[in-house]
Amino acid sequence: MAKPRLVYDDDCGFCTWCAAVGARYGDVEPVAFSALSPDQRARLPENWRESTHLLTDDAVYSAGAAVQGVLVRMSVLFVPVFWLLEKLPGYDRLREWCYRWGANRRARWGKLVSRESL
Repeated sequence: MAKPRLVYDDDCGFCTWCAAVGARYGDVEPVAFSALSPDQRARLPENWRESTHLLTDDAVYSAGAAVQGVLVRMSVLFVPVFWLLEKLPGYDRLREWCYRWGANRRARWGKLVSRESL
């Protein structure tokens, strides 16, 4: 089984920093938008440039689901937390709202951490 691939926007310093942290502490391989293979790109949703993605052997997770997938691969401590959250009605909507809220402010986050702070 191949390592899951974390697909990220390499034009975004904050996104690049997040991908590097995910790769350093989690069991994922970062793949920049600019480095996607044709096969990888074919697996992504139509609007693939609008969020991050996690490609596993048998699934594609996007946006908040991708971040959740990376976090559970970073620490076993996240596994029970997300297991409980998944039981809550509306959690999926909340997770995606939180992802979009953060993604819409990535220029601000990039002032705190970015590829330059790696």
